Amino acid sequence: MRRTAWIIWSASEKFLADDGWAIASYIGLTLLMSLFPFLIFVAALAGFFGSAELAKEAASLVFAEWPDVVARPISQEVANVLTAPRGGLLTLGAVLAFYFASSAVEALRVGLNRAYGLIERRPWWLLRLQSLGLVLVGSVALLSLAFMVVLGPLILDALSLWIPSIAAAHSLLNFARLGTAAFMLAVSLFLAHRVLPAHRPTFVELAPGVLLTFVASIVFGEAFGAYLNQYARSYFTMYAGLASAMIALVYLYWVALLFVFGGELNAAIMRSREAPQG
Repeated sequence: MRRTAWIIWSASEKFLADDGWAIASYIGLTLLMSLFPFLIFVAALAGFFGSAELAKEAASLVFAEWPDVVARPISQEVANVLTAPRGGLLTLGAVLAFYFASSAVEALRVGLNRAYGLIERRPWWLLRLQSLGLVLVGSVALLSLAFMVVLGPLILDALSLWIPSIAAAHSLLNFARLGTAAFMLAVSLFLAHRVLPAHRPTFVELAPGVLLTFVASIVFGEAFGAYLNQYARSYFTMYAGLASAMIALVYLYWVALLFVFGGELNAAIMRSREAPQG
């Protein structure tokens, strides 16, 4: 109990010393600004493969873990973006969207390097190339998962011709979509902590912070959604037409804060193992 209390206190102190609140604000704003460029690139990539439906399903997976009150207005604007005509994957807009989407990856890198107490010595262009590669891999992986979700009902319809009782499994598709989104979140957190910092902690070292961020972000999402169901009108009164963006920004800010604190927790655990016993 004493060691656990020391770890939490140490992580909290270093979070404050590392300007964790400001870093979380930077990450949250960058995530919001990078969201539309990322989905524009995903839409262009899906169009390159000849399926606009994949882009819509991919967007629904991105927002699946968001509170409905937060996701609904943003997803409506995303739908408008995804239905806009595009010239293909290699249009100037898609290329620029691909580049600007990597800014969120760089923001996460800054937060993790601060949390782990690391100095980044790699050249900036190598880091940006890595971020671009992660955006590309993430886009392809997201479209692959979306393809599986889209293909699921078709497979069930085909099987129901031979096994009528399997038609009842359609009710599990929404659960499967949420499970897929949760899996994406967990994998993304692990990869961020493993790949982005200036050094690579082991999976055992990064597990506590990842688990904290994963569980706490889901719990916060549910609590924030319940709060907005009661008090969302105050946001619209205060921010008028900017209310949807401000709600999304507040949500992403707190999720980013949990992400940064997860790194601080991992770093505090590492320091406790190196400290002399007794």
